[in-house]
Amino acid sequence: MEFKDYYETVGVTRDATPEDIKRAYRKLARKFHPDVSQEKNAEARFKEVSEAYEVLSDPDKRAAYDQLGANYQAGQDFRPPPEWAGSHASSSRSRGFREGQFSAQGADHSEFFESLFRGMGGSRHGGHSQDMFDMHGQDQHAKIQISIEDSYNGATRTLQLRTPQESSDGRVQMQDRSIEFVIPKGIRAGQHIRLAGQGAPGVGQGSPGDLYLDVAFLPHQLYRTEGHDVYMDLPVAPWEAALGAEVEAPTPTGRVEVKIPAGSATGRKLRLKGRGLPGKTPGDFYYVLQLTLPPADTDAAKNAYQGMATAFKTFNPRAQLEGQP
Repeated sequence: MEFKDYYETVGVTRDATPEDIKRAYRKLARKFHPDVSQEKNAEARFKEVSEAYEVLSDPDKRAAYDQLGANYQAGQDFRPPPEWAGSHASSSRSRGFREGQFSAQGADHSEFFESLFRGMGGSRHGGHSQDMFDMHGQDQHAKIQISIEDSYNGATRTLQLRTPQESSDGRVQMQDRSIEFVIPKGIRAGQHIRLAGQGAPGVGQGSPGDLYLDVAFLPHQLYRTEGHDVYMDLPVAPWEAALGAEVEAPTPTGRVEVKIPAGSATGRKLRLKGRGLPGKTPGDFYYVLQLTLPPADTDAAKNAYQGMATAFKTFNPRAQLEGQP
């Protein structure tokens, strides 16, 4: 089912006043009324405009529509949350309304409209519903980036959000708010932090939804992650790789002594068990060896390389390529 942008249909912005909506509707109703209009598809357009106005002119329906549709654009695939149909339909019927009683124009509604407001009471007086209905607020998502160190140590952070909030007159306006939250130890990229009750506010007496913070790691100068495991490229000199050595190297929890086995090559992984991201089963930390050559920028350095060439004159670094096309 496609999402219908009622604001776009009427030709107003999401923060339009009731007067703006009424004025825009009247203009379009005169233009597309099937009794007088010469426009192509006038009857269909008149139904679309009337349906949009029925929702946007009613503070309760408009608030519910704004809650469900804040993250959608016209034409996108849309399904209302599972709790929607049960919560508002039972609430409205308990007040004595019948299904279909709420139609202002008496015309057939779209599948989109019916999926949102089927069973909702809507006896209207002066453009307002006489009864409210209750609906649980929509869950919301926000993306956050944290450092790898935050996952190792845990942290408390503050998030600045700009979210839609309903005012007393039923208008939806964007407001800034700050939310303090805890980053748990061991959280991985792709997981989320749930902040209960921090999502979109409910309609009527409905409870607010939850806010889910989708976690990604900030790019790090040294470290990268794969699941719970952490990797770091460790530069080594040719003689350290060939002869073996003990070197000092960093980890997110402090520096350690690393033993380079003799005969190591670029790409070899040295594992520190349990030193990856913390958790019930902690990840591992890996050093990935990267052979680093000193520059031949002095006569002494050039002579040293010449000596190596003489000492290893039978060594062919491209032997594995022989015979290849």
